[in-house]
Amino acid sequence: GFTTGTHRATGGDSGNTMVSWNWKGANGTASNGDGSTTSTVSANTTAGFSIVSYTGAGATTYGHGLGATPNVIIIKKRTSDTGNNNWFLYHDKVITAGASNKSFMTLNETGALTSNGTATTFTSVSSTTFGVGTDDIISESSHTFIAYCFAEKKGYSKFGSYTGNLNADGTFVYTGFSPAWIMIKRTDGG
Repeated sequence: GFTTGTHRATGGDSGNTMVSWNWKGANGTASNGDGSTTSTVSANTTAGFSIVSYTGAGATTYGHGLGATPNVIIIKKRTSDTGNNNWFLYHDKVITAGASNKSFMTLNETGALTSNGTATTFTSVSSTTFGVGTDDIISESSHTFIAYCFAEKKGYSKFGSYTGNLNADGTFVYTGFSPAWIMIKRTDGG
């Protein structure tokens, strides 16, 4: 488990209800040289989850340690500056047609899926690495970043997309197992 401090964002305000989601990587970290730039990785290949720490170096690739192509990658800049510190999301099932893997969303904002069609955000995603472009949100030089990478594992995790139907029953989404946690974000509007 973990212990929180007195800051109100982690439970310092008496009487407020908090929530925490936790995933375990490995029992430690390892240097990963699979990409053009070295990363530090804690990977749980059985669960399809890895935590990747890296220092921004512009357009480059970083190893993620999963041994499988991630379906979802969430990246956050760890060092604060006047630039963008959003939670950046890549999801392989919500790529805009013609945009390859350059479509993205920001989890902490209300905007829809963005398809800039350029090489400034994600440039590649493979079974060993993910590539980033020159966008400061995920690769600003000399800044540190954390990436959470998820590769779908049967009976453990499922990633997809669906279209709402406006029916009282809603849309049925088959996962193949009973999920303990579900995350939903609209992609076509705020």
